[in-house]
Amino acid sequence: MTVPTTLVWFRQDLRVKDNPALTAASDNGKIIPIYIDDTSCPKKYQRGEASNWWLHKSLYSLNERLNGHMQFFQGDPAELLPELAKAFECDGVVWNRCYEPWRINRDQKLKKQLSDEGYNVTSFNGSLLWEPFEISKKDGDPYKVFTPFYKKGCLQHGPNPRYPSGAPGRITYQNAADKGCSLDDLGLFPSINWFETIDKHWKPGEEGAADRLQQFINNEIERYKSARDEPAAQGTSCLSPHLHFGELSPHQVWYAVKDKFEGQQSVHVDTFLSEIGWREFNYHLLYHFPSMCHANFNEKFDKFNWQTDVSSMHAWQQGKTGYPIVDAGMRELWQTGFMHNRVRMIVGSFLVKNLLIDWRKGEQWFWDCLLDADLANNNANWQWVAGCGADAVPYFRIFNPVLQGEKFDKQGEYVRKYCPELADLPDKYIHQPWKASEDTLKEAGVALGKDYPEPIVDLKASRQRALDRYDQIKSS
Repeated sequence: MTVPTTLVWFRQDLRVKDNPALTAASDNGKIIPIYIDDTSCPKKYQRGEASNWWLHKSLYSLNERLNGHMQFFQGDPAELLPELAKAFECDGVVWNRCYEPWRINRDQKLKKQLSDEGYNVTSFNGSLLWEPFEISKKDGDPYKVFTPFYKKGCLQHGPNPRYPSGAPGRITYQNAADKGCSLDDLGLFPSINWFETIDKHWKPGEEGAADRLQQFINNEIERYKSARDEPAAQGTSCLSPHLHFGELSPHQVWYAVKDKFEGQQSVHVDTFLSEIGWREFNYHLLYHFPSMCHANFNEKFDKFNWQTDVSSMHAWQQGKTGYPIVDAGMRELWQTGFMHNRVRMIVGSFLVKNLLIDWRKGEQWFWDCLLDADLANNNANWQWVAGCGADAVPYFRIFNPVLQGEKFDKQGEYVRKYCPELADLPDKYIHQPWKASEDTLKEAGVALGKDYPEPIVDLKASRQRALDRYDQIKSS
């Protein structure tokens, strides 16, 4: 009897454990694992250098776990996949689903084409606890508000998320000639060593993801609700890049937490699990409202009068706005490929409301710089901050960067780390150095406008300007 051969198409599921497509193919016979660097992706959403660096490291790790059997290709999957299935004389093709609109459309066509050509084609859910098409209101409409989505749609009426599986009991590889290129030939790894500071902070790959999850559960989750807002503390999970590249599944995270704290009531655990729910909500929105990729969820904002201010945009990108908590966040992003979640809200509010720059400009900068650049989360969270998204923070809620810094970075540890030129300022002035006396500034070795910039915008005046602009569309 001939043993079936299945082509396993890896994408954002770069793991061996709890990988439904890999497990199904391995249980069915022999496999040929492949990765295609998709050159057909819309130009706007081609990966930034930070994401490319992570992807290279993650693929290297996965290939080791697959004993070097991964084959790498570059091009349009719609063209390559049928060609490879034929060239390898496969009986079937499997993959785990992705949810970007163009991928959904392409994958549906691919599934039909391959099925029509006689292949057994199956896709699986490897990325979400609840599929977007599984959760809806009583009238069948998709949710637009998070709390009822999560508590009613998911927890009360949604199916129980599947329990994660281990690695396949046995993986048998088809003895197939390597028709691809080398991992290095994909050109993902940077040609210059800009990533050295990032490399110190992260361990891409399935093993690094498992280590990070275990560290968070053992050391940090039990103070999550409060510590997650303190950028100087190790209070967040830092799992988002691992989840984005699929080095671990949300199922692994969900049940690792639930199993650890079974039967215990903890506001910290509940808060963390709701953040996993927020990730699900963002994918739910993207699936049901794909125009979010480029358009305001709230159409009223189509009439908003944004500013075009190149110099202010550059100052924001470079961490030179004159507002220490904003600048620290933007420098953290550049140096580590990451930014603390509380600070993401602060820098986002500052760009959109104090500078009146279109949220899409900020979204694109984050996309280029973040290791965890994820379409559903990056887009939905920027629209949330801007006030134009689903269940969004009201536009008139404008984060004051001074007050936010004083509340969540009381001793200025975070600011001092990323804005070292301010390190010797007293705590009283670390979030508003322009209020320090000349003697205090001199003693701290700070010359405003030289060592550290003057504020590029007045908070009070820019806040009022933003509210005035909002009033113009509110009544329209």
